[in-house]
Amino acid sequence: MTAPWPPRPRALFGRERFTAELDWSSLAALLPGWEIVASPRDQVADHLDGVAAICPFGAWIDRSVLDAGSFGLVHEFGVGLEKVDVARATELGVWVSRVPGDAAGNADSVAEIAVLHLLALVRRLGEARAALAARRWDQRPTGGSLLGATVLIVGLGAVGAAVASRLAPFGTRLLGVRAHPELGGPPEVERVAGPDRLPSLLGEADAVVCCAMFDGGNTGMFGAAQFAAMRPGALFVNVARGGLVDEDALLAALRVGRVGGAGLDVHAREPADPDSALLRHPAVIATPHVGGLTSVMFRRTAEVFTANLRRWADGGAPRWAVNAPEFCRWSWGQS
Repeated sequence: MTAPWPPRPRALFGRERFTAELDWSSLAALLPGWEIVASPRDQVADHLDGVAAICPFGAWIDRSVLDAGSFGLVHEFGVGLEKVDVARATELGVWVSRVPGDAAGNADSVAEIAVLHLLALVRRLGEARAALAARRWDQRPTGGSLLGATVLIVGLGAVGAAVASRLAPFGTRLLGVRAHPELGGPPEVERVAGPDRLPSLLGEADAVVCCAMFDGGNTGMFGAAQFAAMRPGALFVNVARGGLVDEDALLAALRVGRVGGAGLDVHAREPADPDSALLRHPAVIATPHVGGLTSVMFRRTAEVFTANLRRWADGGAPRWAVNAPEFCRWSWGQS
């Protein structure tokens, strides 16, 4: 027997909480008439009864989940949709949408952690803290500086532009690479080139910050060849997606000193293994994909996200959709 539909349509979140301190239930006031539910990332398919819209937030929304449900919208609470089968969603009449980084504060939050990682690497924060803890003041490290340094930003979307605006006041020289160089870049960036120029620009940079959009077709865009092209001892920071980096190649480059240090907020496999050889390397600073996890991002994104759900519920096409299904399989009468 099929379970009866709940009295209100459900918005299902594919992670139980936004952070340890922030719960999805705080969105209830912004979604009158909805029920907010959440599930562990690997149990989304077991929580689909009455679900009108799904927010993946790190959960896979693959063919099996799409086929098992009756929901009509997949809407990320942020940018990344690499775990959503958009083609199958379109076939089934399911809209897929996201919140652009510059629409709700996500880009600003991620840019801040990119600068945090870069500063920590440049000033050799880990070594400085170790010297303090060991009372070795005569062995304090000599830090570098962003003043006069050349930083290459790969990806000049919302996050890359936000990184540029934050690095420029340090007196850095900024270069950029983007998929469509004809679009130019923010005024702080001296020169913008296409992906074909990446190897030569890597050789000019004292530090590289990866902010590129991960689309599945650029998996491992930073591999052995790219790290070999970098200036010896240059720093590497990734705040985009872990799949953009060949982590074995990065570790090898760190071991021979080709890369002088790496700051990683994103990882090829998440949750990342803190005991892996890469994360235990002394020249690596790692965080558990917290770039966008700020109270500002949560509050601003919640407003935009819920407004878009209400727009769709009223019969409109969701803003920032990445597809355009010919029909919507969710019928509001079933709720």
